[in-house]
Amino acid sequence: MKDTKHAPIRDALRVREFRVLWLTEALSVFGDQLARVALALLVYARTNSALLTALTYALTFVPAVLGGFLLSGLADRFPRRTVIVVTDIVRGCLAAAMAIPGVPLPVLWVLVGLLTLAGAPFKGAQLALLSDVLPEKTLQAGLGLRQMTSQIAQVAGFGLGGVLVTAWGTSASLVLNAATFFLSATLVLVFIRQRRAAAAEAGSAEQSGLGKLDRRIVAVALLAGLTGLLVVPEGLAAPFATAAGVGSFGVGLLMASDPIGSVVGGWWAARRQVSNVLSAKAVVLPAVVAGVPLVLCAWLPGVWWAAALWAVTGMLSTVYIVRMVAAVRQLVPDSRRATVMGRLTTVLYSSQGVAILLGGVVAEQVGPVGAVALSGGAAVVAAAGTGLVWQAARPRRARSAADEPAPVIAA
Repeated sequence: MKDTKHAPIRDALRVREFRVLWLTEALSVFGDQLARVALALLVYARTNSALLTALTYALTFVPAVLGGFLLSGLADRFPRRTVIVVTDIVRGCLAAAMAIPGVPLPVLWVLVGLLTLAGAPFKGAQLALLSDVLPEKTLQAGLGLRQMTSQIAQVAGFGLGGVLVTAWGTSASLVLNAATFFLSATLVLVFIRQRRAAAAEAGSAEQSGLGKLDRRIVAVALLAGLTGLLVVPEGLAAPFATAAGVGSFGVGLLMASDPIGSVVGGWWAARRQVSNVLSAKAVVLPAVVAGVPLVLCAWLPGVWWAAALWAVTGMLSTVYIVRMVAAVRQLVPDSRRATVMGRLTTVLYSSQGVAILLGGVVAEQVGPVGAVALSGGAAVVAAAGTGLVWQAARPRRARSAADEPAPVIAA
């Protein structure tokens, strides 16, 4: 694999449509995190129940799994700009309804679930549209910048959420979240060019049987799924810090390490161009290495060592995710790109919830340090196995990287 300097980030920022998508996503992520804080405080204040508060928080994630598999295809069947605008307006209305004082809790939960469900076609449309608006030479720069700012917006949303909710109240904070959706819809409607539905553009290529996906997409799906193993430490930060003999400061330090590493990884991925992103080595190698720092926690369990190691894992996992999304652009025809990207995103996020839960079960048996080390080892083995799947799925007639066939193969 040969790395060269990536096209500067400013080249991606010169694309007006990318700037709009980048800005609106950062605003939306910040608003979502603010809303999660407001909803948690609102439900706990009204019920004094940790269980109901956790249920409300879970509803901001769980319906996305169902929506990702069932609704992502809407962004291929209809124009992607239209899907983004409509889902933003729908989510803005739902968020505004949640801000009504005294709304019954069952109604609030339904609103939260519907809002999360509507995010699935939005995410598929957004990722596919990024591939439409950015030239291939700047796609990795744009994806890296997007990942970096999304992490910053998440941290800022959680960090400022408590302050803003205390100052403004929960209703005003939820109204602010609704406003981010309406602002996003307006900016996309005004500044993003309308394009025909991707499925309508497929034409004779789809009709002649060229719709079959490249088999390497199986390896990409496996890579998306193993991401959960790399975020297990985040769910075990509190018991890990306790085992290390430190208090709340150590918990905060450990939980911040992965987002900080992800920001660095986004910057690195934005600055460096991989010449052949379809090479298994380009995507799989950082995925394999990402698990190694977690294994080292077994020998370096101190909180400062752990924070540094977790940050390295966050950095490398972000690098391989950015390259993985860039590979999807080449492996999947545009007529099915939103569907595939939406479902891969669903696999990525749902795997995190499952892996963190299982990590907690394992930690009960071997302790948090051992559970973190085991998750890293499992990630290394799984990523290496994915590399073998990737290599086995390569088209056999390809003579070299330059001679690789088109990303779609005949049925």
